[in-house]
Amino acid sequence: MLLTLWKQFGLPRFRALPQQTRWGIAIAVELLVALVLFFVDHSLGYAVLTASALYWIHRLPRLPWRLVGQLVMVAIFLATGVPSLAVVLLIAFAVFWVPQRYRTWVLPALAITLAVLYPFYQQKMFTIPVFGVWPDVATGVVMLVFIMMAVGLNIVVGYAGLLDLGYVAFYAMGAYTAAWFASLQFPKHNWHFGAIGITPDLPGIHITIWLLLPLAGVLTALAGIIIGLPTLRLRGDYLAIVTLGFGEILPQIARNGNDLFGTGFNLTNGPNGITPLDSLGFGNGISNATGGFLPSNYLQCCNAHLLGHQVQSTDVFFWTAIVLLLFTVFCSLRLQYSRLGRAWIAIREDETAAAAMGVPLMRTKTWAYATGAFFGGIAGAYYATFKSATFPGDFFFNISVFILCMVILGGMGNIWGVIVGAGFLAYLDREGLANTGAWVNANVHIGSWHPNLDVPLYASGIYGLIILVVMLFRPEGLIPSRRVAAEMHEGVHDEPLYDVQHAGAEAT
Repeated sequence: MLLTLWKQFGLPRFRALPQQTRWGIAIAVELLVALVLFFVDHSLGYAVLTASALYWIHRLPRLPWRLVGQLVMVAIFLATGVPSLAVVLLIAFAVFWVPQRYRTWVLPALAITLAVLYPFYQQKMFTIPVFGVWPDVATGVVMLVFIMMAVGLNIVVGYAGLLDLGYVAFYAMGAYTAAWFASLQFPKHNWHFGAIGITPDLPGIHITIWLLLPLAGVLTALAGIIIGLPTLRLRGDYLAIVTLGFGEILPQIARNGNDLFGTGFNLTNGPNGITPLDSLGFGNGISNATGGFLPSNYLQCCNAHLLGHQVQSTDVFFWTAIVLLLFTVFCSLRLQYSRLGRAWIAIREDETAAAAMGVPLMRTKTWAYATGAFFGGIAGAYYATFKSATFPGDFFFNISVFILCMVILGGMGNIWGVIVGAGFLAYLDREGLANTGAWVNANVHIGSWHPNLDVPLYASGIYGLIILVVMLFRPEGLIPSRRVAAEMHEGVHDEPLYDVQHAGAEAT
């Protein structure tokens, strides 16, 4: 109600004020907010002041003034003993001065470089207001895995417009594929396949993860084809219900798979799950053939010192996850602008019109479903390898909704938006909410209504509130694709066009 009144009455009057008056009011409000937050938490007040200063520096009318303002900001943080923040601002300002035509490759290259170097500077970074320390490297691995799954689901939901509420099933299939082919689950066999084996001295099946990951992707893609052929003829809510059922059936099979169909065959080890799983590596044969240059087990590289940093096992998993995410993003980008990708978008926009234009609906939908399943399977297999365990309790309906929320929050159809939305929600789930709860308990004291507030306990409600706010104020997502943004605002120019026509009619 208040927002509607502000848009109808307050905002037009504010915009009618002179520019200097509007700037003065905005600066006064920002200073007032910073002052109030300063009494709650000093770092929060400083953060608001910093953000306000950065905004007004960017609004300076002349480029030399902007440069001076940026250098002053960097000097202030260097002088106040926050060199990490000064370096971050210096990098951001440097990107600002990069010509627009070069940013298409400078920004991705910079992001990849900063991600690869993250384990080296993570513990040296400044403290984030409310959230505290920067996410540790293990949290970074989880974030990258969920980003991979969100990019895969974006192909199904964002490109093809197929609502999938059972994506967790492909995640589970990938995880159990890793458990079957890289563990002691089948001790009667000793299949290590020579050069690609990891631990040939142990019973069971043991193959290198670089064969395991594509195997998991192919198996889940085949499952997507098998499931999609009879179900993708449905549309809308009916399709969502069918995919929801599939997402519920597979975890139940995992829970009861220790006696498959009463035959005594132990496929999933039931509620106890399958553990441990083999670690990362190229395999013993390949390692021996290369003289140890390609390690049979990546963890052999641990405890080595690189650039003054002692390499940990989580660092190796983190760097490998970056490689997998780059592969996922590259494939998704190539598919988006391919003939198949344009067919997916045509189906999303109008299925009937796409069919009339000769797009084979079933085949195109099945390709989307199988491709999304492929990346979900790879992410599941890698996450199971990272945890060295697979349990049926890890795969429940909330994960499907969680990944869908990542796609909606970031912006359906836009890979970069999905990456931002998935990374943010994955961080909140892993560390952010717990750190926020610690900050609230330490800084906010209003009577005794929350002597020890457990914020992660309200995670579902918080995620729902975030999505609700996004749907109200930015329904196209944080970073939407141009097409989706245009669709959401397609009626913006109707009123000005009517005014022009009306003025022309009056003139005649």
